Amino acid sequence: MINVFRSYNPINIVWLAVLAFLLRIGYLIHAPEKVEFIFVEPFARLLVPVAYEYALSPFMNVLIAAGLILVQALLLNRVVNHFNLLGKPSYLPALMYITLSALFTPFLVLSAPLICNFLVIWMLYKLFNLYQGEDVKSTGYDLGMIVALGSLLYLPFIYLFLVVWIALVIFRPFNWREWVAVIIGYATVFFFLAVFYYLNDKLGQFYKIWLPLGTAFPGSIHINTYNYVLLIPVIFIMALSAYRLQQSFFKSYVHIRKSFQLLMIFFLIAGLSFYVKAEFQLNHFLLCAIPLAISFGYYFLFATGRWFYETLYFLLLAGIVYFQFNTF
Repeated sequence: MINVFRSYNPINIVWLAVLAFLLRIGYLIHAPEKVEFIFVEPFARLLVPVAYEYALSPFMNVLIAAGLILVQALLLNRVVNHFNLLGKPSYLPALMYITLSALFTPFLVLSAPLICNFLVIWMLYKLFNLYQGEDVKSTGYDLGMIVALGSLLYLPFIYLFLVVWIALVIFRPFNWREWVAVIIGYATVFFFLAVFYYLNDKLGQFYKIWLPLGTAFPGSIHINTYNYVLLIPVIFIMALSAYRLQQSFFKSYVHIRKSFQLLMIFFLIAGLSFYVKAEFQLNHFLLCAIPLAISFGYYFLFATGRWFYETLYFLLLAGIVYFQFNTF
């Protein structure tokens, strides 16, 4: 299967759609009667004055989620190929994203992190463009607004503000105006939210938006033991990807090196920001799927020993399907 997606053949879009559906059949068989969908934070609930949480049936919920995942995979693939991050065009980033987005059951339904991944792809496109821009103050302003919009949907997204500033350090010589532009862009969205609070006589509650940011980082994370089993092939492929990237790191163009440095930082910050939510949910780690998909695509594009990498990918797919059909 990997060899098929190594080529930049448009017919692969059809196979991506088939795979996105097949990786959700197991969940649909055991789907609950109701699936909740919340795509805005409680403090932004006033902006959506309708009851939508259970408006979709489980089947429609999963089907729409699969469609959004497919669109995101194709957008991500286009960004990767546009900036030539892997060295040559392929559909491997899209394949890896669709695979990783089915890793855990909470990934399969509509959620705020899933919607936010559209913003993540948009952010990455603008961040990768920082290297070539002469005056990026407007880009910084846009990035600040994107982070603010993501924060309305999913509060942990606020920590991606750090990613924007770190990207300015990586890609740009220091210019305080560019840093301030990011702050102004972020403040613009929340200024209008404050106005909305004022018009609804709730301005006194506006400060409560930021209270979760003071939550202590947890000492441990408790997830289903069987989920750890699925992480084994993921961690193994991560290690192989890091090794492959390290081998060719200094042979790559400067922009490519800086881009992968940014992806690593993005992965770490997005992953560690989960603690802001009072109730920990695995769907948070969908935010990490995009940088992982790019690095996995890099490994599988240049991996040697077909029997090895095809078997490795098959084991990952088999594990995903097995744990969907066996809920224990």
